[in-house]
Amino acid sequence: MGQRQRVLFLPNPKLRDPWQPDIVAAVGARHDLKIFDPGSPLEPQFAGVEVVLDFGGAMGTRAMADVAQSVKLWQILGTGFDHFDLAYWQKKKIPVANCPGEFTAIPLAECALLFMLLLARRWSEAQHHLRSGSMCLPCGKELAGQSLALLGFGSSARELAIRAGAFGMKISAIDIRDIPQAEQEKFGLEFAGKPSDLDQLLSSCDYISLHLHLNEETRHLIGRKQLRKMKPTACLINVARGGLVDEKELYLALSEKRIAGAGLDVFSDEPVDPDNPLLSLPNVVATPHIAGVTEETSRRRAACAAENIDRVSDGLEFLHRIDR
Repeated sequence: MGQRQRVLFLPNPKLRDPWQPDIVAAVGARHDLKIFDPGSPLEPQFAGVEVVLDFGGAMGTRAMADVAQSVKLWQILGTGFDHFDLAYWQKKKIPVANCPGEFTAIPLAECALLFMLLLARRWSEAQHHLRSGSMCLPCGKELAGQSLALLGFGSSARELAIRAGAFGMKISAIDIRDIPQAEQEKFGLEFAGKPSDLDQLLSSCDYISLHLHLNEETRHLIGRKQLRKMKPTACLINVARGGLVDEKELYLALSEKRIAGAGLDVFSDEPVDPDNPLLSLPNVVATPHIAGVTEETSRRRAACAAENIDRVSDGLEFLHRIDR
């Protein structure tokens, strides 16, 4: 390894564990790591810093970029960068990398599968009957034989395909890229298509699971038109980004029982308003953006950051660059 790098970690003060201890364990012994102090002036803290570790890409500010004169790498400890002003960092010519989907693929897939199981067994209704003393209600469904549409076929969708296939589900996927035949066979896809096939999958599948980045092309990908194409027995799963779905239209579709249910880990506005009407519906199961929040994710992201810092130290091109 080359010279020790001066590293500044921008933590989320509300989410220190396990993220900060894992960064300290992975980086602290090999490089000069300091934790950003929001109560102290910016310039002295960024003086001489060569690598910045930005929790979720949400901690960095333009003012920080303005004083990051010596930074060789701005490492986002997260996958999506819709909360990050990438264009400004590009303007400042500060190299940026993220921790792509492979680092959270397993927990996202597990959470999506959890949602499908809870919806299939009508979990909210079951809890009501349990507390009211009614037994053997409600009557649920099995996942075996049900059809699953994966919108986007990146890392988390592929992991979900493996798990859903083990449950005997029939799996289809669409992606902007061509999905090679070998990949279709490996993950047990019965159908692989392009975005132009979206309507076909919406109208035919029992579960629709979103695995897409949020951008101007995908914002409100699921709106009134798309929800009206879904079967009344179908469920929507979203462990990706809240902005992919028009929540007002989703609420109407669920409350009017035009679709059967939804499993939601993400929302358009976060933290989610406790009075968000979606949370009051019995056919919704929801979690507070924790699909990718596991101890294993924290360790994998810390290891990713450590590897990139080592690469900077050795004069090598770092991995997962997103500013080009």
